Amino acid sequence: MSEHKHPELHVYEEQRDDLHDVSMGFGVFFAILLVIAIVATVASIAVK
Repeated sequence: MSEHKHPELHVYEEQRDDLHDVSMGFGVFFAILLVIAIVATVASIAVK
C-alpha cells in the first residue's frame, strides 16, 4: 500500500460538520430567494 490512491490512507485536513454546512447552505439559499422576492414585489408595485 505504498500508493497514494488508497482512500484509507487519506487524512482529512480539517474536520467536516455536515449539519452546519447543510444548514448554512439552506440559510443562504433562503436569504437569496427572500431578496429576489422582495425586489420582485417592489418592482411589481412600482410598475402599477
